[in-house]
Amino acid sequence: MELKGNLIRRLQKVQTDKGYISAEDINKISEELNISQAHIYGVATFYAQFRLKPLGKHTIKMCRGTACHVAGSLNLVEETRGILNLKHGEDTTQDKIFTIEEVACLGCCSLAPAVMIDKEVFGKVTAKKLKQILDGYR
Repeated sequence: MELKGNLIRRLQKVQTDKGYISAEDINKISEELNISQAHIYGVATFYAQFRLKPLGKHTIKMCRGTACHVAGSLNLVEETRGILNLKHGEDTTQDKIFTIEEVACLGCCSLAPAVMIDKEVFGKVTAKKLKQILDGYR
């Protein structure tokens, strides 16, 4: 059990220091703790707190909770991906300015659909409004 605790702590430290865990980090931890890279990758992908790719300068959290869903959040996510020119499977823009994350709930149901950029919440968001907001972050 101690070995697992050490692995989690090592992954948390790398995540805190760099913002993500690279293949090189997995290799280094594997050698240090004598744990297979496959096991480390499995742990790193199991827990949502870990990322295997760098984040953009700004994180856009798009709510997919019930109220936001009913208010059109799924369409807003797709429109936002288009605004940011994100291809299927990408979550960070080529210029590394934005990373998009879909979240279960932002706790702002009366503002549906809600979006959080870094620590600022925006409500009643439309694609047009979000494009203007994002232009302000560029």
